[in-house]
Amino acid sequence: VLEMGCGLALPSLVGHRRGMDITASDCHPLAARFLRNNLRLNHLAPMKYRHGAWDAPQPAATTAATAHSTTVRERYDLLIGSDLLYDRDASVALAEFIGWHAEPAAEVWIVDPDRGNRPVFSRRMADNGFGLTQQRLDTAATATAPLYKGRLLVYQRAA
Repeated sequence: VLEMGCGLALPSLVGHRRGMDITASDCHPLAARFLRNNLRLNHLAPMKYRHGAWDAPQPAATTAATAHSTTVRERYDLLIGSDLLYDRDASVALAEFIGWHAEPAAEVWIVDPDRGNRPVFSRRMADNGFGLTQQRLDTAATATAPLYKGRLLVYQRAA
């Protein structure tokens, strides 16, 4: 599993605690430090982190010589992220990044707060062979919690 744009890496931390083989990634220069601190604060063993800049030229898949690189090079069958479609150019670059790093048969889960760049991203994902199912997220978790509005976007591609 690859978490893209991990920020503080909460989904990665939860997955790691539950025994998943998960890699956190982000382009922010402090993301790796945030992850190390959160692992320490939550008494968790170290986990994989890779620098993931969507707009950078993407390398080929991992070889023995590149397996320990600090940038994302592997391919994944599940890629996840939240609030990644914040501008049109980022949406296009993200779809290209996913094209490089998704296995031939893969799923991509994106939580999108409806910023308006979903259609461009979805067209690019379709160009990469991904179909889309989506679920509106418009229910509060509890009666006193604030209402979240957005969508869970699930893109699937068969081999």
